[in-house]
Amino acid sequence: MKVFVSGCFDMLHSGHVAFFKEAATYGDVYVGIGSDNTVMELKARHTINSEQERLYMVKSIKHVTDAFVNRGGGILDFEEDLRELMPEKCLVNEDGHSYAKEKLCKELGIEYIVLERIPEAGLPERSTTQIRGGVGSQLPYRVDLAGTWIDQPDVSKIAPGWAITVSVEPIIEYNERSGMSTSTRNAAKVIWPYNLPLEKPEKLAEILFRYENRPGNTIISGAQDAIGICVPGLTRHYYNGDYWPEKIEKKYDEELLQWIEDHVSMMTLWPRPAGTDLLSNTNVTKETVSKLTAAAEKCWDGIINKDLEKFSAAFLESFQAQIAMYPNMVTPEIQDVIDQVKDDALAWKLSGAGGGGYLILVSDKPIKNTMKIKVRRWNL
Repeated sequence: MKVFVSGCFDMLHSGHVAFFKEAATYGDVYVGIGSDNTVMELKARHTINSEQERLYMVKSIKHVTDAFVNRGGGILDFEEDLRELMPEKCLVNEDGHSYAKEKLCKELGIEYIVLERIPEAGLPERSTTQIRGGVGSQLPYRVDLAGTWIDQPDVSKIAPGWAITVSVEPIIEYNERSGMSTSTRNAAKVIWPYNLPLEKPEKLAEILFRYENRPGNTIISGAQDAIGICVPGLTRHYYNGDYWPEKIEKKYDEELLQWIEDHVSMMTLWPRPAGTDLLSNTNVTKETVSKLTAAAEKCWDGIINKDLEKFSAAFLESFQAQIAMYPNMVTPEIQDVIDQVKDDALAWKLSGAGGGGYLILVSDKPIKNTMKIKVRRWNL
C-alpha cells in the first residue's frame, strides 16, 4: 500500500523521523518535498538546506520508500505528483492539515489522515520553527480577535472603537499573506533581527509602525499590526479617526491568557491570492462600523469575564460586521470551509482583514485537526 506525505523537511530532526516512522505503519512511504521556490513563496525566506540536500537526507531515512521534489507551488505544490502516484493514503500533521488538501484527496478517492505530533518516547518535541533560529525566527505574530479595520482612519472617523489583539509565539512559521501580520513582522526583522528589545512594548510598537509606514507610502499598514506584534498578552487599542490609537489597555493575567489558549484555535486555508481587491465593493457606513465597534466592546467583556458564550457571540458578530463592510473578504471557497467546521465551533473569523490565510475558531472543547495558539507572556 502506498502512503504519501509532503512537507518542507528543512533541518531534518527527530520530529520528522517520528512522523515518517508512524506513516510507515500505514504502508510504503513516498515523500513529496517542497521546492526551494515553494518555501520562498510561502515563507518569504530561503531554506537552510537546498532541495537537493533535503531530498538526499529524506531518502536516507529507513522508513521512507522513495522521495522527490514536488513539481508545483503553493499549498498544493504536490497536486501533480499526487495525481501521478495515486497512493491509497495521504498523511499530514495537525499543523500541515488544510481543507484544500483534504478536498483534493477526497476528489481523488485517497484516504486522508491527520496525525498528532507525538515525539518518539524519551525525546523532546521538535519542530523546524523551534530550532531553526536565524533572522526573525523568534519574533511574535499577532491574532486579531475583534474590531479589525477600525485602525484605519477612514473607518474609525465614522464611529470610533476598539481593536482587540493577542501576541502569539511562533510555534510554527505562519504563511505569508495569511492575515498574521507577516508584512509588519518582516519590517520588524529589519529593525530587530533576532528578538524584540527589552523595552516598553508600546514604544517598540510605535517605532515599528513609523518604520513600516515611511513617508511616501501609498498604503498605510494599520497600527494594530505593530501593537499586536510588540505588546505581549491580550491588548485592546482605541481608534478615533487617526492612525495611532488614543489609548491602549493590556492584560497579562496568566489564568486569562490560558483561558484564551483553551478556546481559540486555527485552521490553515491558503495565502491570500495575489491581486485580491477588497475595496472594489465596500459598505462602510455608520451602521456597519457601529456594529463592528459594538461587537468589539462585547468581545472584550466576554474575554475579561471568561464568559465563553458572550465571547463567541461577539467574536462572530465582529466577523459578520467586517463582511458587511467588505463583502469581498469571504469567497465561496472560504465559505465552503466555514460550512465544514461550523457544527464543531462556536464562532469563526478569518485571521486578517484581507481574506484567506487561516480560519480562527472559538470552541468549548478542542476541535480535531486544528492548531492551538500560544499567547506571548510578559516576562520582564
